[in-house]
Amino acid sequence: MNKATVYAKLSNALISPKKVAPVMDLVRGKSVTEAKLILTLDPTKASDLVLKTLNSAEANARHNLNLKSDDLVVSDLQVSGGIVLKRGMFVGRGRFSPLLKRRSHIIVGLSPKQAEQPVKKADKKKVSKASSKKD
Repeated sequence: MNKATVYAKLSNALISPKKVAPVMDLVRGKSVTEAKLILTLDPTKASDLVLKTLNSAEANARHNLNLKSDDLVVSDLQVSGGIVLKRGMFVGRGRFSPLLKRRSHIIVGLSPKQAEQPVKKADKKKVSKASSKKD
């Protein structure tokens, strides 16, 4: 995809990147209004965080570049790992089991819709009856 024109970033969100990635796949390439609808109906914590970042990116586009919300498309979505809090839990037989509390950086990029060109349909080849007969 092309580079997005407007970005918003949420740093160190208290959720694993592995849990955010499937939510991002739901809204990648959709219009902003459609993406907001999908994210509001999704019950996960990841959808709330992505929606928060999407709203911030939309506000950046309206305020900084005077773009209309109806003309924006979610063109770039990224999630990467942030800092990892290393905690642990004492388990049986005198051992210590590590717990890694992962964080993520969520980046949402928006760009204006491209004017769609009408696609010409290829002419269908005419099949003669003689060639379609079996011998």
